[in-house]
Amino acid sequence: MARLQLNKSSLARETTVLKSYERFLPSLDLKRQQLMAERAKATEEVGMLEAQVAEFASKVGRDLPMLGNDEINLEGLVRLTDYQLGSENIVGTMLPTLDKIEVEVASYSTMVKPHWVDDVARLLHDMLTARLQVQVAKQRVALLNKAVTTITQRVNLFEKVLIRNARANIKKIRIYLNDEEMAAVVRSKISKRKRAAQ
Repeated sequence: MARLQLNKSSLARETTVLKSYERFLPSLDLKRQQLMAERAKATEEVGMLEAQVAEFASKVGRDLPMLGNDEINLEGLVRLTDYQLGSENIVGTMLPTLDKIEVEVASYSTMVKPHWVDDVARLLHDMLTARLQVQVAKQRVALLNKAVTTITQRVNLFEKVLIRNARANIKKIRIYLNDEEMAAVVRSKISKRKRAAQ
């Protein structure tokens, strides 16, 4: 780092820098608050979606005990065929969105399979969709966590380092300039006295 110049132009430069830091800090802090609010919403959404998946799992166990029958082959009944992710800009952070989900239910004969297979297919379809939504929501939370960490570091840099250093530099320059001014006044009085004495 360059040595601090103790003169008026350096004082003006440091004052300008301090003003720009103080003008920029509130917008950074606002961005941090917005990101934290979005993170809280995303975390809540993950909790809701995980509760939904758990509800589907308990519903399968509660409503469809016949799934324990090994004689009925349900393998490959429901499968994820395609999904598309989009992106959404939230306060300068690109977050994934689930734009499209395609889940395919294999065709089966209603005469051969029991009637409850329809319920199983519907529940598996919903559960697969909800699990994919949970994954995307968790990815959003992870990205928001990273963004909040980064913006918090920037806010701390401005608050605790840059602004503090600029104020300290301004104080140091002002003290030096005041001391120089006092010294100049004292020198002029001494030289005036010497001239008066001669």
